Amino acid sequence: MTNEELQKTIESWFPVPEFTQPEFSTEGSQFLNVSIEPENLHELMGLLQHHPETHFDYLFCLTGVDYGKELGVVYHLESTVHRHIIVVKVQTEDRENPIFDSVQDLWATANFHEREVYDFFGIKFRNHPNMKRLFLSEDWEGFPLRKDYVDDVNMVVK
Repeated sequence: MTNEELQKTIESWFPVPEFTQPEFSTEGSQFLNVSIEPENLHELMGLLQHHPETHFDYLFCLTGVDYGKELGVVYHLESTVHRHIIVVKVQTEDRENPIFDSVQDLWATANFHEREVYDFFGIKFRNHPNMKRLFLSEDWEGFPLRKDYVDDVNMVVK
């Protein structure tokens, strides 16, 4: 399935997602990028995984991003059957209580990725079975990969 065909399929499910075609992407991505509203995330991901034409059976990257004003999560999905890849992005302006739906029920590998994003960005995942820190101790204060994080002891400032 081409990027254009993927985009048309997704548009038939959700009429207003935002797409970035690879040739216009400021990030230089060769993959179709789709930005989705948080309330549609889990439904879109389920369709991408289960729909026979898309069949994205492999979540190979899930990471948090601090855009400054917004916090977000970026998902890289691949269909090992159809050999196509897509990037799905979701974000929120709620920096005090950022929360998105978990996709660990769709891809088991998301379990640890989501915990890592929580650990370093403070983004929580609704319906995650074990939402706790993965690398940092439970008494660690703050989220070290946020742009507004300050640690006077361990930070190197130029």
